[in-house]
Amino acid sequence: MKKLLLPILFSSLSVVAFAQARRGGAAPAGADTTQRPGGAFPGVRATAQPKPYKSVITDKAVSRTGLFKVDKVDDHYFFEIPDSLLGRDILVVARIAKAGASVRSADGYAGDQIGQGVIRFDKGPANRIFLRKVSFATYSPDTTKAMFEAVRRSNIQAIENAFNIAAYTPDNSGSVIDITDYIAGDNNVLFFGSAQVKTRWRLGNIAADKSYVEGVKTFKTNVEISTVKTYAEAAAVPGALAAGGRPGGGGGGFTTVELNTSLLILPKVPMQPRFFDPRVGYFTTGFTDFDANPQGVKNIEMAARWRLEVKPEDMAKYKRGELVEPKKQIVYYIDPATPKQWQPYLMAGINDWQKAFEAAGFKNAIVAKIAPTYAQDSTWSLDDAAHSAIIYKPSETENASGPHISDPRSGEILETHINWFHNVMKLVHDWYMIQTAAVDPRARKMEFDEKLMGDLIRFVSSHEVGHTLGLRHNFGSSSTTSVEKLRDKAWVEANGHTPSIMDYARFNYVAQPEDNITYKGLYPRIGDYDKWAIDWGYRVFPGIGGGEAEVATLSKITTEKMKNRRLWFGQEQNPDDPHSQSEDLGDNAMKASDYGIKNLQRVMVKLPEWTKEPNKGYEDLSNMYSQLTGQFNRYMGHVAKNVGGIYENPKTVEEQGLVYEYTPAATQKEAMEFLNRQLFTTPKWLLDEKVLAQIDETPIQVVYRSQDAVLTRMVTAHTLNKLLAAEAADGASAYKVTDFFSDLNNSILTEIKNKQAIDVYRRNLQKLYINRLIEIIKPPAPSAAILVLQAGGGRRGGGVTRELPETDAISVAKGQLRMINDMIKAAIPGADTMSGYHLQDLSDRITETLNPKG
Repeated sequence: MKKLLLPILFSSLSVVAFAQARRGGAAPAGADTTQRPGGAFPGVRATAQPKPYKSVITDKAVSRTGLFKVDKVDDHYFFEIPDSLLGRDILVVARIAKAGASVRSADGYAGDQIGQGVIRFDKGPANRIFLRKVSFATYSPDTTKAMFEAVRRSNIQAIENAFNIAAYTPDNSGSVIDITDYIAGDNNVLFFGSAQVKTRWRLGNIAADKSYVEGVKTFKTNVEISTVKTYAEAAAVPGALAAGGRPGGGGGGFTTVELNTSLLILPKVPMQPRFFDPRVGYFTTGFTDFDANPQGVKNIEMAARWRLEVKPEDMAKYKRGELVEPKKQIVYYIDPATPKQWQPYLMAGINDWQKAFEAAGFKNAIVAKIAPTYAQDSTWSLDDAAHSAIIYKPSETENASGPHISDPRSGEILETHINWFHNVMKLVHDWYMIQTAAVDPRARKMEFDEKLMGDLIRFVSSHEVGHTLGLRHNFGSSSTTSVEKLRDKAWVEANGHTPSIMDYARFNYVAQPEDNITYKGLYPRIGDYDKWAIDWGYRVFPGIGGGEAEVATLSKITTEKMKNRRLWFGQEQNPDDPHSQSEDLGDNAMKASDYGIKNLQRVMVKLPEWTKEPNKGYEDLSNMYSQLTGQFNRYMGHVAKNVGGIYENPKTVEEQGLVYEYTPAATQKEAMEFLNRQLFTTPKWLLDEKVLAQIDETPIQVVYRSQDAVLTRMVTAHTLNKLLAAEAADGASAYKVTDFFSDLNNSILTEIKNKQAIDVYRRNLQKLYINRLIEIIKPPAPSAAILVLQAGGGRRGGGVTRELPETDAISVAKGQLRMINDMIKAAIPGADTMSGYHLQDLSDRITETLNPKG
């Protein structure tokens, strides 16, 4: 039986049928169109009768024809809703058009989304039109089964508003409603989509006398509503930050924003969905299916993707493997406000994806265009939800983002507004300088040449466009490349340093000066995984059909593709898998980080020279030193994640191998040796007095922060529980919790064991270590956020909500503290003054923890 992916709630369809039964055809010329043929809804009190059309839509009306006919009569706006659109699903997308600087943070700029949902207009009783807010959380897709009717009866879509029918259209095929009050006021359907969004903006009640409708435009598939809203500033939670970084206060003022709301008709027939496979990284939409599992329910996830179809006349070519152009291209417009020198690079970042779509059998599937000016097309608008665009924002935010809007019934991507913040250029400058200046002379200054900055813009553009094509981050991609290959000039320039631009692999920091690698081996690019992911998401399978029918075919193809490790997807949300990390490179974090640190040492000694500019202070030196220490800390984090690591490899039952595996003991031992050598042994190369003497930084703070971050991550109940679980599973071959503490103690407590003097850096390190052990036994009072499992919980792959409360973790921590305290007491008698103070303090802390007073 053929399944149709349709919403299960069809109260709207019955209304349409009722309206059609009442209508009985178009009204004859001169007929009275104040009412429809047929009887009233029994038991429902009638409202005011509709008036003749001409008395409502008078000769003063300024009318536009589109999805709805929109009329403006004096200061009133009317929608003429045809019966053919009653019950149709309409996507609502609300965005900021303009906002004042006082409310800006990462949002508050043109194009920022503030609300999204689906509505329907239905015919109600007593001459009313209902606006319903539609949920697609629950489906019974097969309309022929009994479950479809059962689910339909059990649900009803909320009526958000009721409009009196002011008149019927002259041909009696539609209803006229006055929409003025609804769009001039405030509601969570057309404007700010939730109370949480308004709270973040610190917005209270609308000030009606300071708010108005700017205009309403209608197009073929959408209606655009422009309004100006003024809200009283609401009191914020004391100490919290509101939008724009403003401290919470008592309110009292007003905030004015210009909003654009798009009503976009969803396709009458939803696109055939492609069911999600966790082995390929796509964003998803989903629902609960009551038919898919005959003895329960099944959660269905559909990949988010554009509707890319083969023209009927080209189907034979497509089947033969020839490239064909799609029925409809994916078009991205460049905001005309974008500085002209950067427009070609943004466009190139979009067009670079054409090669990926060729893997799916399409040529020229995606294209970049400059948005038309008003003179070229007065009807064209960046706010129009029918257009996808890269929106340029004059923001200090160092970022870019690629959201998209999907049809909740099928996953079809309908449009995107990529946010391009002006200051993303500082972000890529700082990355590139710190990661590649040791090997690329172009990176050794504070203002890059236009070509270099353009190349960096192109890479960020491609990454964000990838998100809007449906692709998630693939943080595992870079781990599929051998570290030594990243130093092989011929190989890395031909293949790139990561198989996916959707990874956070940034730039090739492993390359050494003697490798002579050019920019071709330093920049990210669209790679093997990206081409495979587009092939998986967009290839058409003629004769099979979509949705469930193609699952077996796609799964078989994917299983075969997974034999090529370069096509592996590692999700960004797994806190325990060392293969899936942001900002890392290569298959061995210890080797890659050693190379990275060699380059950081080369950059460190040159920072004063490379950041020096006439008539300026040391702000650039301070910033770049902060970037350098931040990069060092990333390397430490990459290595630390190997300790207690759990590899995750999603598989189907047809594939060989395990889904979850504990990181080998040898790898964990290598990580601990690295941390001892590069971090616990004081990294004095970071403490160059030529730098620190010019900036607001002290050597003790620099070292303390780096060591604290790693110990806070590693010395936790979560890590101990993972090590205990690995020992239970792998036995003698596991890296045991006792091995972990033996290595830590040998690294951190060396002076105590050997009864040597302890310098200030090592004293701080030892205090940090003891405090982390104490926190395992006596954890600090948890915040609401920390009631969930720190770093992913007691389940492999990072899922659960809390640590197991009673395990050997506390027993081990207590045992370590007792042993350390004995060692400390033995070392105190011969210690120098400062070492003695320190050791006695540690002993007191341990004693108070193990034997609390009172």
